Amino acid sequence: MRLYLDPGHGGSDPGATGNGLYEKNINLDIALRIRNILTSEYNNVQVRMSRTTDATVSLNQRTNDANTWNADYFLSVHCNSFNGSARGYEDYIHSSLSDGSQTAQYRNQVHSEVTKVNQLRNRGKKKANFHVLRESAMPAILTENGFIDNPSDAALMRSASWRQTVARGHVNGLAKAFNLTKKPGSGSIYRVVAGSFKSRDNAEQRVDMLQSKGINAFVDLVTISGQQWYRVQAGAFTNRSNAEEQLTKVKNAGVTDAYIVHESR
Repeated sequence: MRLYLDPGHGGSDPGATGNGLYEKNINLDIALRIRNILTSEYNNVQVRMSRTTDATVSLNQRTNDANTWNADYFLSVHCNSFNGSARGYEDYIHSSLSDGSQTAQYRNQVHSEVTKVNQLRNRGKKKANFHVLRESAMPAILTENGFIDNPSDAALMRSASWRQTVARGHVNGLAKAFNLTKKPGSGSIYRVVAGSFKSRDNAEQRVDMLQSKGINAFVDLVTISGQQWYRVQAGAFTNRSNAEEQLTKVKNAGVTDAYIVHESR
């Protein structure tokens, strides 16, 4: 399955804002987690992203890229905003599609799995004429993961564990929709950590340095011994030897204190 994963907004376009949060950052964080879970735990999955950093990407660029790549599915991750009192989760397929269409059937699986775990009010399954739904040549869904201007929804968005849970819900839906099979040993995951910082700016600088050397990385907010840290993750693998190979690359890039964290699922 070839998934085109689109974290909405980015760069000069912050998307919705509220409660000290920027939608573009929440979208990217959830999307990166979706990618990492899929590629580390499932067979025969390829993921291409419209952006992996805080980059400006036009709507045309996103759909043209997905169409050229011949993706099987287009997933656009967003957060909502309205008047500060609206709250909850909803998702969209294109307004021209029937409830019996293949796209609607895929959406049903994603909607069911996300709403099982996201702790948000279920606002239902909706349709709209959004560009990414209209111009994508493959089945497409746009998910709205809470209202960033609502204090209770925003409090959830601030939690890295909640964002991981939301990502897991998306993956569970995709796995059911496309009959994905698990990799052997996918009960364990080995994360390559390239530094932990009290300052997000310092963590982002580390990410920029690694990416300048061809190593994909992102910032994950974690709680260790009751304190919050911005942890730079440079890969997650179900096979330890693959993690060790990545660790060597990270150390050769100059992060000599990088290490592997093993997690059991």
